[in-house]
Amino acid sequence: SLEVTEVPQRIFDGDAIPSILIFGLVFVVAGIGFKLGAVPFHMWVPDVYHGAPTAVTLLIGTAPKLAAFAFIMRLLVEALGMQQLLVEWQQMLVILAVASLAIGNITAIAQTNLKRMLAYSAISHMGFLLLGILSGTLEGFGAAMFYTVIYVLMALGTFGMILLLSRQGFEAENLEDFKGLNQRDPWYAFIMMLLMFSMAGIPPTMGFWAKLFVLQAVLSVGYIWLAVAAVLFSFIGAFYYLRIVKLMYFDGPTDTAQISPRADMRVLMSANGLAVLALGLAPGSLLAICERAIQLSL
Repeated sequence: SLEVTEVPQRIFDGDAIPSILIFGLVFVVAGIGFKLGAVPFHMWVPDVYHGAPTAVTLLIGTAPKLAAFAFIMRLLVEALGMQQLLVEWQQMLVILAVASLAIGNITAIAQTNLKRMLAYSAISHMGFLLLGILSGTLEGFGAAMFYTVIYVLMALGTFGMILLLSRQGFEAENLEDFKGLNQRDPWYAFIMMLLMFSMAGIPPTMGFWAKLFVLQAVLSVGYIWLAVAAVLFSFIGAFYYLRIVKLMYFDGPTDTAQISPRADMRVLMSANGLAVLALGLAPGSLLAICERAIQLSL
């Protein structure tokens, strides 16, 4: 049945054939993996991020992540979250999460195109999102929702910076395009630095709390080795984020064109960057909203 409420009822009544049930569960997890861009269903992500115009990449790199989280909650947690299936999809998500953290962070180091780097970064971030889901607790689901919202905000700001530095006939999508940004415009360099710090999970930005809440959820259910692996891969990921900060502040500019965005773009980018810092200084309210939303939906 495609009726979400009927599936758990059939399982509860004992009408489901276990082998077919697990077979179907694998396909459900695979579909969610494609939607998230998690390993091994990730190969479309770098090419699409790189090949699409930046404005399109901004859209497909943010909104579908929120939709994918909703799919996970409705399909895995609500419809297939009973105890006899929880262990099954937890094991699947462990594999997807570790593989996404490893391949996403390691491969991103070799990228010179910022959009491709952000694509592999997105893969690694989806690994963190899956860590919160696989904990199977309300706290973990709330942390995963918090992480999703935070990632979307960070991705909006980062791709917005690429749009801001771009001009007619030229997209500032290579790492070299950010060289000496502090000399060209210290304010936008500061905004980009906040975004990169948050992506890397460096306090006091909100990305630090997003990772911390997920790790706490994982530790609460005894996955100590998984939390350690996530921290190690986060250290690897910090390298390519901090590399951009180094280019902006310690390298000379390769482009001296004036940065003159429209007033609305200037306001939006400033608000986005400052929100990264403000939510990092006071993350409790947003986390409480996420946990409340999870409680009401389940």
